[in-house]
Amino acid sequence: ISALILQPNINPYTEKYNTNDTKIGELLLKMSREAITDSTAIILAPETVFADGTILPGFDNSEAAFFGRQIASLQPNLSFLGGVSLYERFSDSSKVGPQSNLLRENDWFNDYNSAFLINDFSENQLYHKSKLVVGVENFPYQDILKPVLGDVMIDLGGTVAMKTTQPDREVFTLKDSVSTAPIICYESIYGEYVTGYVKNGAQFLSIITNDAWWGNTAGHRQHASYAKLRAIETRRSVARSANTGISEIIDPTGKVTHKLGYEKQGTLSGKIILNDEITFYALHGDYIARISKFLALFIFLFAIVGFKRSKYF
Repeated sequence: ISALILQPNINPYTEKYNTNDTKIGELLLKMSREAITDSTAIILAPETVFADGTILPGFDNSEAAFFGRQIASLQPNLSFLGGVSLYERFSDSSKVGPQSNLLRENDWFNDYNSAFLINDFSENQLYHKSKLVVGVENFPYQDILKPVLGDVMIDLGGTVAMKTTQPDREVFTLKDSVSTAPIICYESIYGEYVTGYVKNGAQFLSIITNDAWWGNTAGHRQHASYAKLRAIETRRSVARSANTGISEIIDPTGKVTHKLGYEKQGTLSGKIILNDEITFYALHGDYIARISKFLALFIFLFAIVGFKRSKYF
């Protein structure tokens, strides 16, 4: 299939949270109109590109959903995949989970970093990021650490709220039952974790991310490199949409076929190879690491026994 990747290049420190979802949606729609082709099957936008904070139960009527539908309606059989910040506020204590945030007595909320897929031929699809960045998205012991650290976590691109996750790896479905993995940012560095999407039927990997928090350092380049490993391990093509770069299309052998560099606004259009086969790695995960741990323990115990024996002879 043909994919179109959007890279809006929005600075998270000066623009992202000072630009509303309407302006973001208009920009994404303009970029899509200018670059779409008759064969485009999916358009991807970055992680939390819609960052105003949308109420989860009202997502279908949100700006993110509205512009998602606008983009998806540019031609038949087109799907739009993007990122959105969601939250759900409630007073029912029975709904409180380990990742719920307390505002005041009997007043909680769940905070989500989510991916969504919209088209004209199915219901809206949502996935909540579930592999969280420690400290930035998963902030433990807030009562103790918040007075000490202040807003340092926000400065690193995070929040003082705990993100809420989901137990299963969701797979999004496009036209003709084509399926993709909606991998959000930090999740892409975990190989065995990504195989969960593949086992659930993903035929190619979609990675949406916002790497601008690191600035122009090695961070965004290292993060992009992980996508090649995920392609090789699962033998899946990768469509990677990064807010400020690096956006890429990677083939199942790990070769980058299309690339848009850091701090460039633009689009990428290219072919995505679909694959249904399950690799050995997808079935067995990080077996090399497990074998290495076993051998390390065996060598350690063997060395201790050898040392004790040498003391007596």
